[in-house]
Amino acid sequence: MSESSHPSPSTRPPRQSRKGLTNTGVRKAASKSDRSRAREFAVQALYQVLVGKNDVAAVDAFTRDLAGFNKADSVHFDALLRGCAEQAEALDALILPLLDRKLSEISPVEHAVMWIGAYELQHCLDVPWRVALNECVELAKEFGGTDGHKYVNGVLNGLARQLRQAEVAADPGAAR
Repeated sequence: MSESSHPSPSTRPPRQSRKGLTNTGVRKAASKSDRSRAREFAVQALYQVLVGKNDVAAVDAFTRDLAGFNKADSVHFDALLRGCAEQAEALDALILPLLDRKLSEISPVEHAVMWIGAYELQHCLDVPWRVALNECVELAKEFGGTDGHKYVNGVLNGLARQLRQAEVAADPGAAR
């Protein structure tokens, strides 16, 4: 009898869920919306702005050439990249009172994600507060440190209560 070319069940990696999540809890690429993809590219672009101090126009051109950008909402990407870069000081001023450490001690990934969350909460009123919060938590899980998403969640949850007070208060599932 010849040996099978299939690995035995004990040597196979665990099966991935078919519910749109990987085994680490991050959404699979196929289940992401155009806006989710725009946020992903915006985090990467804002990281280049924060860490590399790169010119926004150059970062924009570079990012638009990346594989998969054609599946992103380019209008939302543009709003996030340019809005966050142009309003960096104002966004930092919103975030800073909610931090338990200096802004310079925050990971650049989490910093970029919090910019996106703060920007969406303040300027993208068509995005429900919970969506903005959840999307940013997902970004922090995907690109940030091990528990960075928990920190991002806490900061943006506090910010949502300030910037979207009526919307949060009307949400029956919002913790008080």
